[in-house]
Amino acid sequence: MAAALRSGRRFPQLLAPAAAGPGAGRLDCRGAAMQQPAALPARPGGPEGGAQAGGGGWLGALRFDNLALRSLPVDASEDGGPRAVPGACFCRVRPSPLQNPRLVAMSLPALALLGLEAPAADREAAEAEAALYFSGNRLLAGSEPAAHCYCGHQFGSFAGQLGDGAAMYLGEVLGPRGERWEIQLKGAGLTPFSRQADGRKVLRSSIREFLCSEAMFHLGIPTTRAGTCVTSDSKVVRDIFYDGNPKSERFGSFEIFKPTDKYTGRKGPSVNRNDIRIQMLDYVISTFYPEIQEAYSDNSIQRNAAFFKEITKRTARLVAEWQCVGFCHGVLNTDNMSIVGLTIDYGPFGFMDRYDPEHICNGSDNTGRYAYNKQPEICKWNLGKLAEALVPELPLEISELILEEEYDAEFEKHYLQKMRKKLGLIQLELEEDSKLVSELLETMHLAGGDFTNIFYLLSSFSIDSDPSKLEDFLDELTSQCASVEELKVAFKPQMDPRQLSMMLMLAQSNPQLFALIGTKANINKELERIEQFSKLQQLTAADLLSRNKRHWKEWLEKYRVRLQKEIESVSDADAWNTDRVKVMNSNNPKYILRNYIAQNAIEAAENGDFSEVRNVLKRLENPFQEAEGIREVKEGAEEEGATATAAACAQETRSRLPYCSKPPLWASELCVT
Repeated sequence: MAAALRSGRRFPQLLAPAAAGPGAGRLDCRGAAMQQPAALPARPGGPEGGAQAGGGGWLGALRFDNLALRSLPVDASEDGGPRAVPGACFCRVRPSPLQNPRLVAMSLPALALLGLEAPAADREAAEAEAALYFSGNRLLAGSEPAAHCYCGHQFGSFAGQLGDGAAMYLGEVLGPRGERWEIQLKGAGLTPFSRQADGRKVLRSSIREFLCSEAMFHLGIPTTRAGTCVTSDSKVVRDIFYDGNPKSERFGSFEIFKPTDKYTGRKGPSVNRNDIRIQMLDYVISTFYPEIQEAYSDNSIQRNAAFFKEITKRTARLVAEWQCVGFCHGVLNTDNMSIVGLTIDYGPFGFMDRYDPEHICNGSDNTGRYAYNKQPEICKWNLGKLAEALVPELPLEISELILEEEYDAEFEKHYLQKMRKKLGLIQLELEEDSKLVSELLETMHLAGGDFTNIFYLLSSFSIDSDPSKLEDFLDELTSQCASVEELKVAFKPQMDPRQLSMMLMLAQSNPQLFALIGTKANINKELERIEQFSKLQQLTAADLLSRNKRHWKEWLEKYRVRLQKEIESVSDADAWNTDRVKVMNSNNPKYILRNYIAQNAIEAAENGDFSEVRNVLKRLENPFQEAEGIREVKEGAEEEGATATAAACAQETRSRLPYCSKPPLWASELCVT
């Protein structure tokens, strides 16, 4: 299981998953308490009847105050099976115990936000206790497990009721400084929203979510946090049509009121319940946006408009942050968008390696709807669906105007501000900077440059005109560009030639039928891939190196001219350069959670060795710093019940790559869906 948390002045989140694989829980920091919560129905304890409540040892100090369940309607039924849930935002649930839960890893910085500190004297006992409670096998005193009801547009189509099918709200904890955190378990068992699955999560997806939540936080990007990751001996049934990720209030929370969709025929479970929509708006705004509630307490339309404007700007800034670190979310459905501007639902995500503006991290995204370069416009589209869901409490003509006036401007402003820092443009803000950034990305694309490592190297660029220094720097840059072999893998045609020929004929002879089974964009992309692959057959490594150096030399000259303007505007060039390098090194990470790094950790964990997960977590806690005193490979790591097989040797070899390396060739075969 995994635990996740979001930092914030008023509403952080923490995730602590439990599953046959691991689960995840989230913590939200919310506003003041209201009426007393309803009592949790008593149910039998033990492995057969559900989790038992307990006080806990070092976890026993948590103080629960479950505001959400007091503020929003809770379904009265105790039927835990899959069903529609009308007229409610939550359902009471119980975690299903796991067999032999074991701690994979825990994030001490995240748990410290709750005022928790694992006893150093008996680490083994502390880990056993964390596994017991964050697997859902035992409930913390004061927790009230519940599953949240929501709907969503998935890949552009309204899907009707979704809900927390593999996540459980445990409750809200008051931190040591008075902040409020929501804790969730992920993979803790069946809920009314589990559909054909069992409410569990497998180990690989839980490790990925656990590590990425923490990686994003330490990169400075708004996100839920991960507290723990727990595994067990229980078996898992997967429902491939449902991702089951835990979430706080999201855009889809307001879509439970949607009437029958004219395209899909689906509707929300709470149609015509505007009273609950008003209740939800009151709760969300007073809890997460108290300054807006206070400023517009006597005018609900103005209050709701101010709320929509704020979430529009937060979302624009969030996706700008993603673009600047090469993060691809993978499933930007409306139910995966946070109502407070956080990154949530780490499923088929990926940090981009070789820069490709059309990079698709989700192997299931056949049309590229959620490609890297589409993320800004998709988030804007999702905000449009949120605007529709707020009617009549916020008229559409008001929200649509806000969206058009605020979103693009806020995104472009924040994106360029961040890119200036990544390039060390700390003194002047010039109109030409946007073009310089675009030309850098185009050069990176032409040269197949590694997005993260190219940016990281730029802080060592010397602006003097010494030819030997420039040549050395060009060698460094081109070493982070794709080889001929890597490009051949990237541009390898994906369609059988006969299939492509058939599709081309069909597009000409029967456009209507072709539209049902393919798209012109996909066909054109395949034709481009074939052309590129053909050219690569004739390209030598020397030719590629020469071409890449020429591209980089052209852009570096433009960069040098721009930096010279910075120098001319300051009195102390040395002090400026020191500040420039400092700013660049705090905005260009050296370490990100690359897919191959996650895969190495997953493979080791699946063989019973959790040391690599913990090593990676430790490294990601300091993404901008050189590794010091961190062993990237555990010498003599024991693999449970395994002998020194060839596969184990291959795994050890893979693990020895530095965490900052661009991906090895085998990583191109990884597919995340």
